[in-house]
Amino acid sequence: QVMLVESGGDLVQAGGSLRLSCAASGRTSSIDAMGWFRQAPGEEREFVAGISWIEISTYYVDSVKGRFTISRDDAKNTVYLHMNSLKPEDTAVYYCAASIGSFGSRWPSDYDYWGQGTQVTVSS
Repeated sequence: QVMLVESGGDLVQAGGSLRLSCAASGRTSSIDAMGWFRQAPGEEREFVAGISWIEISTYYVDSVKGRFTISRDDAKNTVYLHMNSLKPEDTAVYYCAASIGSFGSRWPSDYDYWGQGTQVTVSS
């Protein structure tokens, strides 16, 4: 079992920055990849960024490339999502997820554990 807790969501003006954190606990040694997803009201959950644990490779949805960066701190079992140049369309609940056995997937169904989500609101 893996537990994930997100934090860092807030209300920010367009052009601003935020850093989201996802602290993992439990059987963290079983994690193969972690990802950030987001879901706006009335929309499907959307992949944002991912990081493969062994290869330390990262991957992003096109709409956030150059603005968002995913990183991790092994000592703290924490994954971060650094978000810069935020836009109103980035407004959503952001979820952290962990995958056991999948690398580089952008599909929510390939992730086994999920956090409770943290709200990011970008005002224009």
